[in-house]
Amino acid sequence: MPRNERPLRSVGEDPDAPVLARDTWPATLAPIGQLLDSGLELGPVTVFVGENGAGKSTLVEAIAGAYGMGPEGGSTGSRHTTRRSESALADHLRLSRGLGAGRGGFFLRAETMHGFFTYLEDNPGGSEPVFHERSHGESFLDLVAARSRYPGLWILDEPESALSFTGSLALLRNLQDILDAGGSQVILSTHSPILASLPGAVIYEVGPWGYRPCAWDDLDLVRDWRSFLEEPERYLRHLL
Repeated sequence: MPRNERPLRSVGEDPDAPVLARDTWPATLAPIGQLLDSGLELGPVTVFVGENGAGKSTLVEAIAGAYGMGPEGGSTGSRHTTRRSESALADHLRLSRGLGAGRGGFFLRAETMHGFFTYLEDNPGGSEPVFHERSHGESFLDLVAARSRYPGLWILDEPESALSFTGSLALLRNLQDILDAGGSQVILSTHSPILASLPGAVIYEVGPWGYRPCAWDDLDLVRDWRSFLEEPERYLRHLL
């Protein structure tokens, strides 16, 4: 019988951990300071959008680390690492987990997928394809499909960088199938209006203000893409 309780209800500062000084990185990022001060409720699907450097990847990376996933991607308990670049934020977070929910999870981040695929080849665990023999986008979708039978917390950091338009639609379908099967939850950081449209998502726009809930139609991301596609020459005149 599918589980109905989501794996993660909320995240906030751990009062038993050493205090993370608010004048040191990454707490100087507005969304990280807000998370530490106010906490964050998570729905079955939570999406973060915002400009580069706003802090959304730092946020989802820390949630993945606090949950027990490898910072460069992998399942719960993964120890794969090449070069440590993540912040210490995960050590300062407390997670509120769903009662009776599964403890498994998987973290996908496009920027470290090449190293993670090498790790999987060196440590085979089943009948998965040889991901390095596929294109970047194909291997990304293959990995989601291979792990989709395991319910749990799915965290994805900017997966659209590996995907075409049709690939993004395919990932959207895969994520919806995972959610429909029950027992899973999705946290997604993205620049893609396609992925941000995942049905039922609570969307947070991330920026100098911190993070704030926003409807899909009202996102700067969506407005900017619509404006460019309607009249690209207006943008190109200023750029070229």
